Amino acid sequence: MIKSGHTHYVLCGGRGSCKSSFVSLEIVRGIMGDTNANAVVIRKIGKNLRESVYEQCLWAIEKLGASDLWDSHVSIPELIYRPTGQKIIFKGADDPRKFKSVKVSEGYIRFIWYEEADEFSGIEEIDMINQSLMRGNGDFACFYTYNPPRSASAWVNTEFAKPRNDRITHKSDYRGVPVKWLGKAFLAEAEYLRKTDPKRYANEYLGDITGTDAEIFTNVLLQAINDETIKGFDRIYRGIDWGYGADPFVYVGMALEKGKLYIFEEFYERGASFDVIAAKLRGMTAAKGVTTADSAEPRSNDELRARGFSVRAAKKGQGSVEYGIRKLTGLERIIIDPVRCPNTAREFTGYRFTPDGCGGFRSGYPDRDNHTIDAVRYALEERFSRRTVGMLDRRQLGI
Repeated sequence: MIKSGHTHYVLCGGRGSCKSSFVSLEIVRGIMGDTNANAVVIRKIGKNLRESVYEQCLWAIEKLGASDLWDSHVSIPELIYRPTGQKIIFKGADDPRKFKSVKVSEGYIRFIWYEEADEFSGIEEIDMINQSLMRGNGDFACFYTYNPPRSASAWVNTEFAKPRNDRITHKSDYRGVPVKWLGKAFLAEAEYLRKTDPKRYANEYLGDITGTDAEIFTNVLLQAINDETIKGFDRIYRGIDWGYGADPFVYVGMALEKGKLYIFEEFYERGASFDVIAAKLRGMTAAKGVTTADSAEPRSNDELRARGFSVRAAKKGQGSVEYGIRKLTGLERIIIDPVRCPNTAREFTGYRFTPDGCGGFRSGYPDRDNHTIDAVRYALEERFSRRTVGMLDRRQLGI
């Protein structure tokens, strides 16, 4: 699993997929094979260490036939490799700043393991801990194990979907594990849930991101879109949602092909002047074709036209919001590059119905955190037109 050139190893999946077993074996074996290596194993809540990762590492030591080489200190808690004094330290992350004081007497902290990574508040909290522990010029291996939350907007689902050259992501489930390891009772429970509640089974046992009933866009996929793919698109669509103060100015570039929407270009900024906007858009596909912009800002549209851009005012009209969102939710996939378009990814995955306080949801689509969504609707307005759909071949339209 550990490969040269990689530092971060993301292991996600459902119950019984042996994620934690694998990492515990890698850490114990890694320490015994490298006299400079130590490890810190972390859970968000410290009281959960003893019954989970601590026992898991003891299991790994026993499975490797090395119990007589390790001392266990439950009260601290830590495990010490007797021949060299190397350690596996177990810490709760109630205060990430405390990790600045973590020291080892021999070698350095090579292995860091975040068990149940989804329990942490976000990648910023984990970054703070890594910055405290990853000191020196050694080879590091950071493991992140978790069962993916149902919601596509959960931070672990969005963060670990981003491409990163020094990170490997692996998804697994119990179906790839020998039956004798899991036992008949485990398999019976999984099969019962598969038959009675397939959506819950898919999340809990297969590790799939199934979404919640509140999510509006259940067809979003966060995935890198490379330059070669963008060059191959037949037609580019561009949309603008005007804003300046509290609301940002938003430009989004995209392509719609065979029922799949690819969003690969974004400019999202508050307080941007017309000259700043124009300078930014000249480096994007916006300078190369027609852009559909919010018709509520005719002066703003004129300002862009005066700077050499081809701007068409969106028609909008009664029911256009509902109609446009229904068209978007009906697409086979909305593929968003989370690195090129972080705000678009955030808004689409986080767009949800408003709870009604009685266990259900209010009717209609909420008018909040939807600036990029509006820009996408404007861009595709002509493509989604009721009249156009009636006159052209639907296969050609890709809807």
